[in-house]
Amino acid sequence: MQTLDRIDQALIRALRRDARITNAALAEEVGLSPSACLRRVRLLEERGIIRGYTAIVAGPAQERRDTVIVRITLDRQTEDVLTRFENELRRHPEIREGWLMTGQEDYLLRLEIDGTGDYERVHKDVLSRLPGVARINSSFAIRSLL
Repeated sequence: MQTLDRIDQALIRALRRDARITNAALAEEVGLSPSACLRRVRLLEERGIIRGYTAIVAGPAQERRDTVIVRITLDRQTEDVLTRFENELRRHPEIREGWLMTGQEDYLLRLEIDGTGDYERVHKDVLSRLPGVARINSSFAIRSLL
């Protein structure tokens, strides 16, 4: 586990609020010089703490996509099965996020699909064919809170 000091935490909070903030404004907000700020952000990226930047789309473009939360249980949890399962997940763009979990299910996935017909296709052609899948439990999100 990598420890983050007060400055790293402030940088991450500011970037979460606005990933497009200028380096000069970011440096001022966290109390660093622009060159030191840029160095710190690049180090956070190199260490894999900041893995990327994204755009959050609102309005009609976002509303056309449905979010489905899928809980997957595997038939066994060997390193080979986990690796094959995770590698296969990365090949499907409708699977937007995924987590290895503790508890009853092994994986929690977030999918973006175009309605129930599209979900039926993804369930049949993608999820049920993933290596080692024993059980699939899905829930459609009604609306986003954030």
